[in-house]
Amino acid sequence: MNPATLPLTGKVAIVTGGSRSIGAAIAKRLAADGAAVAITYNASPERAAALVADITAAGGQAFSLAADAGDPEAVRAAVQSVAARFGKVDILVNNAGISLLGAPEDIAFEDFQRILAVNVSGVFVATQEALKHMGQGGRIIHIGSSMVQYSAFATASVYTLTKGAVAGFSRGLVRDLGPRGITVNTVHPGPTDSDMNPADGPVADFVRPHIAVGRYGAGQDIASAVAYLASAEASFVTGAELIVDGGFTA
Repeated sequence: MNPATLPLTGKVAIVTGGSRSIGAAIAKRLAADGAAVAITYNASPERAAALVADITAAGGQAFSLAADAGDPEAVRAAVQSVAARFGKVDILVNNAGISLLGAPEDIAFEDFQRILAVNVSGVFVATQEALKHMGQGGRIIHIGSSMVQYSAFATASVYTLTKGAVAGFSRGLVRDLGPRGITVNTVHPGPTDSDMNPADGPVADFVRPHIAVGRYGAGQDIASAVAYLASAEASFVTGAELIVDGGFTA
């Protein structure tokens, strides 16, 4: 395909937490579709560098920025750096997130504050800063969780709380940003092979029999949904919660 005809040519995308797992798959797909992609990372500089090298070798444009999603100033600085480099931000994928499992009465308040900082405050700050540089046709895509629709097992109530907050934030933003021509959607991955939830991890044997298609998802499955929502073809799609879970919540 001629690079000039790729669906996201000329677009600038930010993928938070984009150095590994689902985030890396999203970054690769957006770059393959023609976008210049900035990824943020916290604890995996080597993986971020390797991902940028892979995208560049494939003919894409990417760079990485160190930014802990739980540090508001770091998040703001990362978004500002992207905007300074390209003059705009067209696509924001709020992917960075952490998990916290445990009985609610046993969870340390400090751990609760940390997951809120990353999964909720980080989403707000990245969105707030990106909106200063986003114009007509902008796209905001949040990565939620199918746990918001169906809590499949115990010990995930705090994680689900944070992802429910993101889904609610997304719906509110639809009304705020619709007049500006900016769409806001949430992708809810189901059981997806990742560092957080490996296909051979502790809950996999329990979860897999309930997935209608009989397999864990792959990062590419989530990336395909994000790519559609980021494209011009999705200009009339806003406020959607797209569940990509192989029928897990059906």
